[in-house]
Amino acid sequence: MGFNINIGRLSEPATILVQRISDAIEGYYRPYQIKRIAEAEAEADRIKAVSQIEITDLQRRAVARFIAEESKKQANMESITAKALPDVKDDARPQDVEEDWLAHFFDKCRLVSDNEMQQLWAKVLAGEANSPGRYSRRTVSILSSLSKEEAGLFQNLWSFSWQIDRTPYVLVYDYQSPVYNSRGINFQSLRHLDDIGLISFDAIAGFRLQYLSKEILAEFGKEIFIILFNKADNNILEMGQVMISQEGRELAHLAALDHKPVFKEYVIQQWRQRHLTVSPVSSSADEPSTIPS
Repeated sequence: MGFNINIGRLSEPATILVQRISDAIEGYYRPYQIKRIAEAEAEADRIKAVSQIEITDLQRRAVARFIAEESKKQANMESITAKALPDVKDDARPQDVEEDWLAHFFDKCRLVSDNEMQQLWAKVLAGEANSPGRYSRRTVSILSSLSKEEAGLFQNLWSFSWQIDRTPYVLVYDYQSPVYNSRGINFQSLRHLDDIGLISFDAIAGFRLQYLSKEILAEFGKEIFIILFNKADNNILEMGQVMISQEGRELAHLAALDHKPVFKEYVIQQWRQRHLTVSPVSSSADEPSTIPS
């Protein structure tokens, strides 16, 4: 099968990644190709015996369709790879990416032709090369089932994230609030994201962090706050109605965040209503960022 990508000016890790991809895909598809070739040869022998290689229009169209479909899949895989290469770091370890993972990845992405969705797949490929094991095969499978609209909805949800003690969480305290509804986050959309495995949604009991110390750090963009509890230890912080799944956390690395001051104030108000003391430590101008590693 092979990959038609010019590796002349690529970094060493990127060059290794291209070779690993080529080896993994050829190894994965070779049994499939052998089977298809055998079937084609058997069909040709049958046609010979019956009509001395009289090929019908239907058979010609079938062959043409097969070639067109395979060419499109190949073009999609090469496009995603080309988009990923600029994000492969100099200290990447593509040699440590599992061959089965690469085969699974390209089996799922070869039908993706939308440019924006290809960009997401490219980020996953580069992220895995930079840090092998970062994305599970289950996460890749979930990504393959996401529509462009679902990916956009998940990104909107991540605009409502804070970091609590260096771990990112989405904070949805009232799904009926206009703060969330203005970005398409409501009961129906949260149920849908739950159904596809990106979050857990509990509109009644909600979620909480437990056994917290008297002081914890909370970060919103580049602004840092200290949350102060009344007790010395064993404190609880209510986290709202949404908890991100492991697969959702892995895909959250792809989300570009646009932190809105109105949401910062909304969350601080929620905490203070729960009798918590919230104090700023430092701040800088709000600007888009991404979920850190």
